[in-house]
Amino acid sequence: MPYYLEFDPVNRILRGRFEGPVTDELLKEFYGVAGGYFERTGARAGITDLSAVTSLEVSPQTIRDLASAPPAIQDRDLPRFIVAAAPGIFGMARMFELAGQDTRPNLHVVRTMKEVCVILGITDPKFEPIPA
Repeated sequence: MPYYLEFDPVNRILRGRFEGPVTDELLKEFYGVAGGYFERTGARAGITDLSAVTSLEVSPQTIRDLASAPPAIQDRDLPRFIVAAAPGIFGMARMFELAGQDTRPNLHVVRTMKEVCVILGITDPKFEPIPA
């Protein structure tokens, strides 16, 4: 599977991690299921990790559409992160952040998981796979 979901039960962080190429359809599918996993786990923070993405085949229109959709994480105050190391992917993530800032005021686009840990004030999260 091009993405998988993991949970850190100690820090209550849900992470969706992508690998390989990401398409419009794949990103929309993930966006559609992520909120349910967030609710099911009782997570207090969410991470979309794009650091292992080899190519982002996602249109700017899809980014705008997802940014204008209701947030996958309903609670506006909970922190959410997009980890995007590659410059082009980081730029698209920033586009999403800016287009959705009214409904996602606590979204942070960062380049590394270390930045996520600093913002959350945690060290060495331990993620475990979530069964589908």
